[in-house]
Amino acid sequence: MQNNNRNNRQNQNKNGRDPRNDPDFAGDQQKQGRRAGNNPRENREQPPASDRLSVAELDSREVDALNELAKELGVSGYLRMRKPDLITRLLKAQTERDGHTFGDGVLEIIEDGFGFLRGQRLLPGSDDIYVSQSQIRRFGLRTGDRVSGQVRPPKDNEKFFSLLRVEAVNGIDPEIARRRPTFDTLTPIFPLEQIQLETQGNILSTRLLDLVAPIGRGQRGLIVSPPKAGKTLLLKAIANGVTSNNPDMHLMVCLIGERPEEVTDMRRTVEGEVISSTFDEPVEDHTKVAEMALERAKRLVESGRDVTILLDSITRLARAYNLAVPPSGRTLSGGIDPVALYPPKRFFGAARNIEGGGSLTIISTCLVDTGSRQDDVIYEEFKGTGNMEVHLDRKLAERRIYPAIDIQRSSTRREELLLNDYTLRQVWTMRRMVSMLGGSEGTELLLTRLAKTQKNEEFLETLTRDV
Repeated sequence: MQNNNRNNRQNQNKNGRDPRNDPDFAGDQQKQGRRAGNNPRENREQPPASDRLSVAELDSREVDALNELAKELGVSGYLRMRKPDLITRLLKAQTERDGHTFGDGVLEIIEDGFGFLRGQRLLPGSDDIYVSQSQIRRFGLRTGDRVSGQVRPPKDNEKFFSLLRVEAVNGIDPEIARRRPTFDTLTPIFPLEQIQLETQGNILSTRLLDLVAPIGRGQRGLIVSPPKAGKTLLLKAIANGVTSNNPDMHLMVCLIGERPEEVTDMRRTVEGEVISSTFDEPVEDHTKVAEMALERAKRLVESGRDVTILLDSITRLARAYNLAVPPSGRTLSGGIDPVALYPPKRFFGAARNIEGGGSLTIISTCLVDTGSRQDDVIYEEFKGTGNMEVHLDRKLAERRIYPAIDIQRSSTRREELLLNDYTLRQVWTMRRMVSMLGGSEGTELLLTRLAKTQKNEEFLETLTRDV
């Protein structure tokens, strides 16, 4: 259940305090929690229907069998759904068939121990679903879990729907989810498997990235860009490359401080989870969205999933934290509080490949040459923290040469773990050719030759013939 109205705006008290930090509000919410979910009668699980299938039984079936079941239950558009989404829709259809209400959302646990299922934007809203403290303890739920199940409408003096029965946690059986490890205990290793981005022959940006700065599962990458150099278009191309070639990967696009029209365009063109907070919204929303998105990704990685987060941008996120955190009394050049840099670093540093399965890939844009000393300080703080960097060239963009990638400055650490020996030798040959011709001229010539071929394999073979 999703709505963009926020409780912190609707329930502001006379002093203008944030209700989430208001002790009186927290007390009211705790009383509301006792009324809505801590009643043993309401927490008692409902007996399942005889023909009702659990999430474990649905997950064990083949996609064809799930499609047949979806057809019987009247689920629309089931042929275009991925298996996890199809299972969620089947659970919803079964619940509604039995005359009950189905709800789902991303869990946020409040300091008092109970929680709420948030909607698509991951911010507080009037249609959030209350989750009792006993349910959270029983199933080992954590902030960021996507919880699905049967809900009931609010009773007298209650404000929110309440979760009665947990059907699935992150698309898997709740009993399995409670046995998962915690993110901080997982062992990080170097990326070992490349995320193929190449799609169509005429989309040169992803083809060039696969050669000069390959992205692996668990990569931590920066796209360093001046204004109007095509970073948003490049990010969109990466998103489409991830979803087209890696259907098993969960994609999240996190837009912080972006223009509203850019958010709409991203939602319409990218098949992934788009989470946003536009520039005209409070900085508290910027930081909250980023933190919830990161927790959501961590919960999926704990279950062994491969997740990719595309963040636009780390610069605006750091600016938001600079305004949101309490001042420490120390100031860096450009007016940056050192304390404000820790949360964005924690976000960016969460990217890793996990030994034994699962990975979190984070590709973030970083602004430079904006005329702001603050942006330069933020870039200097994050420079070297990633293991992949792509630099966009303003001169190429001014000449309308896209993608405006500076090949000489763009690279991936330990690329030999991602590329085979033949491709690696050819890429080194290509780099030497670009270096001999010069930066802009070499890139322009390379893009011209790349456009004459349909696949990167064909392009690399032409390099061999010419040499």
